[in-house]
Amino acid sequence: MGYRKLGRTSSQRKAMLRDLATDLIINERIETTEARAKELRSVVEKMITLGKRGDLHARRQAAAFIRRETVTTTDEEGNESTTYALQKLFDDVAPRYADRQGGYTRILKVGPRRGDGAPVVVIELV
Repeated sequence: MGYRKLGRTSSQRKAMLRDLATDLIINERIETTEARAKELRSVVEKMITLGKRGDLHARRQAAAFIRRETVTTTDEEGNESTTYALQKLFDDVAPRYADRQGGYTRILKVGPRRGDGAPVVVIELV
């Protein structure tokens, strides 16, 4: 197989990757297990590539995968604004990588998780 099953059915796996991808776009850094992070890397890189394209079709393709969650940001003056994760992907995250040809994420190993000893990593946007 060309992917990890992660001990889940296909619908559960897709839902988990959608949640993780949305959280990574919102927070730009999350902590998870190594196997999940390696699968998440390919999904997030595809979403950022769609964001770099920026046309209507790419936005609709990304909207079909990214969850509709709100992001609260504050500017220099302390004003808070609320947007969606999809809007943050297309307006903030993707323009950062306009001159970069892939490799938008970084995986850093943290150590074993207490309890089951699963290898924990931090995945972040470069």
